[in-house]
Amino acid sequence: MTGPPPFDLADAAWLAHRHIEGADRIAFQHVARAEHRTAPFLTDEYLGADRPRRELGVAECLGEVPPRPMGFIFHSAFCGSTLLLSALDRPGLAMGLSEPVLLNDVVGFRRRGAPPAAVARLADAATRLLARPFTPGERVIVKPSNILNPLAELLLALRSDAPAILLHAPLETFLVSVVRKGLWCRLWVRELLEGFLIDQVVDLGMTANDYFRQSDLQVAATGWLAQHALFHRLAGKLGPARVRTLDSEVLTGDPAAVLAAAAAHLGLAASADDLAAMAAGPAFTRHSKSGAAFDTVQRAAEYADARRAHEDEIGKVVIWAQAVAKANGLPLDLPLPLLG
Repeated sequence: MTGPPPFDLADAAWLAHRHIEGADRIAFQHVARAEHRTAPFLTDEYLGADRPRRELGVAECLGEVPPRPMGFIFHSAFCGSTLLLSALDRPGLAMGLSEPVLLNDVVGFRRRGAPPAAVARLADAATRLLARPFTPGERVIVKPSNILNPLAELLLALRSDAPAILLHAPLETFLVSVVRKGLWCRLWVRELLEGFLIDQVVDLGMTANDYFRQSDLQVAATGWLAQHALFHRLAGKLGPARVRTLDSEVLTGDPAAVLAAAAAHLGLAASADDLAAMAAGPAFTRHSKSGAAFDTVQRAAEYADARRAHEDEIGKVVIWAQAVAKANGLPLDLPLPLLG
């Protein structure tokens, strides 16, 4: 079995994977383009932890890698972001990077008390490295994990020409996703809210004791509301040339129109044939995580089953969350829709 090609900082197949905090270095590992398509997330769980790695100092990366055009898909989880990224990925046109761990390391660096200037420097290096194209003329679209949402404004300030799509699921749909995924997801929404509290982006008039007393789905709804408020602020501050919002129900309801609008907003020179191929591709007929056959009819049936099984809990939490949103002057409809 042959090993990877020699390390070349100009080769985007050498994925900038982790920040080695104590040494101020970036660890790279070789991930061929085809391998990106088989991994829903760019984590060791899906890529494997035993790949050959190379390291380079952050200062050297900043000195040798110029900024390049790129785009972002920020999302609030369980809203088809992996599907959208996969659909937009087309060799020679766009390359999608799904939740690169290097950006998660920027979040950890900040939460451990790194000075703002150091966080910005690392985020600058990370976005430059991730924007390296696989082929000339190709634009990289990065979909960070939603733990990056509190740093979305920083990333968009560093890459001041990068457009972004802010993707979300309706509140009730989000809560159905949580109950469908079971105990691990009920725990995860608590972990997510804990991180947002550390990041100081939760401002809904609640105290620490309030969060402690909330049910799992109330915690999930609180995290959803916090992200919704953040998306409102980003849209209001940056405007339609930089930011557009998208509802997951619109994405699955009219994928062809969404892909055309998304390609235009993200600066992709997509032809009619490109758009037709995107809409007809496997992204809309395969499960974005498992790769198994899966379509909107199956998805609707599964969600209906989960909604019926947890109808009382979901219904009460939706009413509660709507009251919290109203008390905080937070509209549940986001501005600047991608379609419209």
